[in-house]
Amino acid sequence: MASPETKRVPIPKNGVDYRGKVVLAPMVRSGELPSRLLALKYGADLVWGPETIDRAMIGTTRRLNPRTNTIEFSRLPTSKINNPCLDPNKRESVIYRIHPELERGKLIYQIGSANPDYAVQAALMVAPDVAGIDLNSGCPKPFSTAGGMGAALLKTPDLLCSILTNLVEKVGKVHEIGISVKIRILETPEETEALVKRLVATGITGLTVHCRTTPMRPRERAIRDQLKMIADICREAGVACLVNGDVTSRTEGLQLVDRFGVDGAMIATEAEKNPFCFRSEAVGGPHEWRSQWKTVVTEYMRFALQVENRWGNTKYLLGQMIPGKEECYAGMNQSKCYQDVVKALGLQDVENLLEQAKALDEHLGIPIQESRASKRARVKEHSNAKPNAKKQKQQENETETENNKQTTQANQRPEKRVNADIPVLEHDPQITDIQAPTALSV
Repeated sequence: MASPETKRVPIPKNGVDYRGKVVLAPMVRSGELPSRLLALKYGADLVWGPETIDRAMIGTTRRLNPRTNTIEFSRLPTSKINNPCLDPNKRESVIYRIHPELERGKLIYQIGSANPDYAVQAALMVAPDVAGIDLNSGCPKPFSTAGGMGAALLKTPDLLCSILTNLVEKVGKVHEIGISVKIRILETPEETEALVKRLVATGITGLTVHCRTTPMRPRERAIRDQLKMIADICREAGVACLVNGDVTSRTEGLQLVDRFGVDGAMIATEAEKNPFCFRSEAVGGPHEWRSQWKTVVTEYMRFALQVENRWGNTKYLLGQMIPGKEECYAGMNQSKCYQDVVKALGLQDVENLLEQAKALDEHLGIPIQESRASKRARVKEHSNAKPNAKKQKQQENETETENNKQTTQANQRPEKRVNADIPVLEHDPQITDIQAPTALSV
């Protein structure tokens, strides 16, 4: 007698199935566009973007950058709105960047949220450009948990399920993409089991489990004793299950799939320094990076220049990929712009990287020509001007209060009668037609 066919939640038309995949994990600095493109080049099946807070995305403007052929969601930072002198040019910050050609059908947008309405608003902005929306319920860092997001959602399962249900109904079904969630294990198998059963009933197509509890840090070994149970619950519901935590290569990830019955694996830390980790053994596996790191770094530089990546992010990733003992590491670490690092890496004669670097430096305004002392003086001058503005506003308010007082007194003056039947107010030139104040937009 044939065994019954495994249940599977239908994958939406514009979505993607996580089964059989080894993917790039969502990482705040290592999930930016050049890193994702590098991971895809070396064999990642899917890539997760960095967690992006819902309110950071809401209010952005979506534009196609003709120089890079990328889609950018940008906005003017609050700091520059509150203090315009920080950047007289009012340059917007790119909150999220997508390569519609190279990432088509491969990119999962991870959202940070603790509010169903905000989550939907933010997800709707990016849904047409991605293959799925993933809710972060596993990040233990304070910037996430302090707002009730990330791993804090594990303590509020009603809210967590509400966010997922709203994303499924109002985003997933509308744009025909999958909704998934990334969690951590709880303190006891019973708690984890109860939570996972609720999550797979919300309509999600995928669930990733980081095999650590919230208090645990990356240096502590992943705990896998709950993994099979989670995989079984997901399989029964037809939801794909990915494993995360101490996965260092495609080979290791596929071994975990066989051992615990999960559907795929997610690689995080190892991918920061060694994108070869996504390669199969048939094409050399992850081990050749020690001898070919410069090839990887050169490819990364091509992507960073091509998509106009933020300089600070590029420098951080180079610090992860270049072995610290290499002579060029110090030069890279001291570099202040793209031209500096191209020279430090000895890439000035590779294609036209130096010319690209010069053009990008000019576009980004780096290295910054203004000295720190000059900037401090400019900001201080602007700050000193604020009290004068406040004083002027205070004077305006005092004048308005006095006018209102006079108007009130005029309205309360005794009537002067022309005759016994016709009451008339004394004439006062200060009394004019008074209109109700218009409601302010905030």
